Amino acid sequence: MTPPFWLRAAPVVFLVLWSAGFGVAKLGLDHAPPMTLLALRYGILVLVLLPLALILRVPMPQGLRAWGHVALVGFLVQVVYFALCYQAFKLGVSAGGVAIIVCLQPILVALAAPRFVGEEVGPRVWAGLALGLAGAALVIFGRSAVAAESGLGVALAFGALFGISGGTLWEKRHGVSHHPVAANLIQYAVGAVFTIPLALITEDVTSVNWDGELIWVLVYLVAANSLLAMSLLFAMIRMGEVARVSALFYLVPALSALFAWPLLGEAMPPLAWGGMALAGLGVALASRR
Repeated sequence: MTPPFWLRAAPVVFLVLWSAGFGVAKLGLDHAPPMTLLALRYGILVLVLLPLALILRVPMPQGLRAWGHVALVGFLVQVVYFALCYQAFKLGVSAGGVAIIVCLQPILVALAAPRFVGEEVGPRVWAGLALGLAGAALVIFGRSAVAAESGLGVALAFGALFGISGGTLWEKRHGVSHHPVAANLIQYAVGAVFTIPLALITEDVTSVNWDGELIWVLVYLVAANSLLAMSLLFAMIRMGEVARVSALFYLVPALSALFAWPLLGEAMPPLAWGGMALAGLGVALASRR
């Protein structure tokens, strides 16, 4: 059976939207503290999704257990992953340092997939994962982005790695075809419940620099990075092998570097271009059926 066009296009659309989000978020952190930026992002999402869910009368998850599974995925991805990544940046960890750590996610997922979700990972997938990791490393080192890092910041980046890996595996094992508006509303509400108090307690929320660039950043993070990219990610996880979907993350550092060129003025040296090609080869090998 031929998959629908949107599902075939989903990997490309997801990679573009997700990868550009790193540079956009970095711009946002110039205008607001990390937890405050996340709180604004999740608060806006809830304000958009709640009336939409009421107007459309979308079906909500049935039973407390189903609610719990959706909420846990939201906590692992929206709170653990994003909050720890943003805090790692605040502590001085470079974008390259965080990216190379988070790029270990496909390996972690592939190791856990056989036991946790019953998916066997064959030699070809392992070879693709290895090539992808090597290519991602070349991109990071080619941009000379890895330097002496804060020990606590690096530890937080590893915490973010476990957050996104755990969320991916839990969604694959327990995720069902909930209405995307319902699932997103629950997960972003969880993000708001945790990040709003954290921002109020730990940061000066009055220090936000409201200008046109911050508005543009929030629009992108809400519409493209949160609503569309996350919905595509979870749809791909439910409809394909989790290790293959996770292999897509190897292209994120390369594409993030590419988007950082016009957004942040961070040029890509030749070695990084070679790493991008190698990462793409690895993803193609791991994803091939």
